[in-house]
Parts: sequence; C-alpha cells; structure tokens
Amino acid sequence: MARKQRPIPEINAGSMADIAFLLLIFFLVTTTMDTDMGLRAVLPPMPDPSVKPPEFNKRNVFEIRINSNNQLLVEGEYIQIRELKAKTIKFITNYGREANLSDDPKKAVISLKNDRGTEYDIYVQVQDKLRKAYREVRDKAAQQKYGKDFEALSDAEKEIIKKEFPQKISEAEPEDIGGTK
Repeated sequence: MARKQRPIPEINAGSMADIAFLLLIFFLVTTTMDTDMGLRAVLPPMPDPSVKPPEFNKRNVFEIRINSNNQLLVEGEYIQIRELKAKTIKFITNYGREANLSDDPKKAVISLKNDRGTEYDIYVQVQDKLRKAYREVRDKAAQQKYGKDFEALSDAEKEIIKKEFPQKISEAEPEDIGGTK
C-alpha cells in the first residue's frame, strides 16, 4: 500500500524578528563602552566684565609655551618635558630667594599657552607634569606639617595645605605660536 506523504511542517518565523530585537537590546544593555578619559579640571566661574582682572608681578608668573613642533619654551628657554616638573617645583617653592622666581607659593601662577598645531599627547604630558609638581610640593608640606602624605590628610588638613600651595594654572586660548627655534 502506498504511504501518504505528510506535509513538511513550517517554522513559524513571525516571532523571529521579536527575538532578534530582544537579543539586540540585551547585548546593548550589557555591553560596556570604553569612554575616553579627559583632563579633570574645575573651571572658574565666568568673570564679571565690569571687574578688572588682578595685576600680577611678572616674577610670579611662570610662562610655559608649547609650539607646533611640540617643543617647550619655559621662561624663554627650550627644555625637555622631563625637566618641567623640577623647574615648576623650584618656581613654586622659591619664597623670593631668586629674583626671577616667585615671591610666595600663594602668588605663583603658571601660564600655559600652546599652538593650535600642538599634539594632544604633548599637551596632556605637560598638564600631567604640572599636576605632579603640585602633588609633590603638597606631599612634602604635608609630611613636614602632619607627618603623612597629602592624600592621607583629613579634608580640613588638605584645605590648609591647599591654601599654602594653591594650584593656579592659567591657560590661554591656543594660537599660532610657530615652531622654529
């Protein structure tokens, strides 16, 4: 006797789109995205246009320029990035001993200006050296005053050290400084 052929059952594909959509949402929700880290900086409030900016004694301003060839010009002298931290510490902690360096750490201002062609990596390295210089100065002051590192201090003690060594970094708008020696 001949067998009767059964029809091949079809797969219901109506819900396949729903399943694919749910899987897509699941992977989007559970996947972490790498985000680029930038420089942490607290910007000052917008200045009042009617208030005149304070005058600074020239010796209390530490000028740093980065040209389009990524060269550092610090106080009119070309230096390597590795030298920047030591020069910054010397400037901050001068206490008026040398005539061309700051009178007092509270008056010391670091002026940073870079060329539009400066590489971002060099800019970040310079920022890093400046922050390390302040961290080292504050650590040394904390060790002398409290016998422990700056990060181990209480909030009140940190504020005292920060008032002794305020971090004043002034950044000017990038411009075309050039790249020739």
